[in-house]
Amino acid sequence: MRAAALPPSFYARPTPEVARRLLGHVLLSEVGGRRTAGRIVETEAYLGPEDPASHGYRARRTARNESMFAPPGTAYVYFTYGIHWCLNAVTEREGFPAAVLIRALEPLEGLAIMRRRRGGAGVPDRALCSGPAKLCQALGITGRNDGEPLTRGQLRILRNHARQHGAIIVTPRIGITRAVAWPLRFVVKGSPWVSR
Repeated sequence: MRAAALPPSFYARPTPEVARRLLGHVLLSEVGGRRTAGRIVETEAYLGPEDPASHGYRARRTARNESMFAPPGTAYVYFTYGIHWCLNAVTEREGFPAAVLIRALEPLEGLAIMRRRRGGAGVPDRALCSGPAKLCQALGITGRNDGEPLTRGQLRILRNHARQHGAIIVTPRIGITRAVAWPLRFVVKGSPWVSR
């Protein structure tokens, strides 16, 4: 896919708006010199210091969440459960720890590479990127990508001028234990590629 990356200004707006607007755009990875890509079909917004489910809650800075305080359009990649990486796009303004978790992709390019990274020939297309940890594994995303700009380099979110994602469903976030009822998960209605 030949397209320009979304500019920093795209991310410099309210986090729920960014989460909604990211649907239909394309996450491209060239990690390890291998090109893989998928259309974003599911996101979650994490609102910063006032959001108890956010790593930026109460604006506490740690080595783990330092990239959340970076300029908008920065990759925040964190390790969870001791085994999985998750990718977020930093939003709003520098110094304000808010981000959008990329939860699921529709695989578009490099499916054979994704399948190898995800465990081999037995992995169906549907399971390649249907969750935040799965998509990071499939696209080769690790902590080495933490703090990189999503506007250039190995990871980029590309503008998809032809995006037609239809209706968007808004639900509570999943896989968290605090602020579970907040309606901050955005899903392309009817997509078979979402996490669950």
